[in-house]
Amino acid sequence: MIHNLAAGVQAFTSNAFLVSGPASADSPATTDDGDAGRRVLVDTGSNFDVLPLVRERVDDLDAVVLTHTHHDHVGNLEAVCDAFGVETWGFDTSQPSVDNEIPDGGSVELGLGDYEALHTPGHKNDHLCLYDEDAGVLFAGDLIFQNGGFGRTDLEEGDRDALIRSIDRVRDRVDGDGLRELHVGHGPSVLDSPFDHVELAGRAARTR
Repeated sequence: MIHNLAAGVQAFTSNAFLVSGPASADSPATTDDGDAGRRVLVDTGSNFDVLPLVRERVDDLDAVVLTHTHHDHVGNLEAVCDAFGVETWGFDTSQPSVDNEIPDGGSVELGLGDYEALHTPGHKNDHLCLYDEDAGVLFAGDLIFQNGGFGRTDLEEGDRDALIRSIDRVRDRVDGDGLRELHVGHGPSVLDSPFDHVELAGRAARTR
């Protein structure tokens, strides 16, 4: 299951997705043997108390995975790591908030799914998207948003040409017919024709 713990929060924050058990809401929360999978927080958000929201759903965490290290995605990281004793995973271990590397093309277990890491710079150099082809789930961070939105490139490390190449890479890698869920860094997730929003972002990034 995937739950956005930042939904409804009135603060400047990224989304913070708690992943445990199967990705699909149509599946049971555990397997027949009771396995809820690897309990992972994808980005921690900032400027709100995420800890009680985690504890409402799981007793413990196994890891934090970061799409990138902008402050709005890692502001709650220290509190989460202190509370649950977890390490962090991301693309660039030279960043003080990243303990362990997920290389481009590597895999990371979220819930009961194995997600492929796609290095997708343009918004920030260390940006990753995470894709589980079997479940049809894509975590797009701040690369792609609902309705053709795309990540800012006017910040440090921003690069519009690199962002367009990254969107194209995701579009080419993802199974358009099989993509069921697009979870983004800000705003609502896309559960209706999510691949259309990936294509829209690519077109919009070229014209805006």
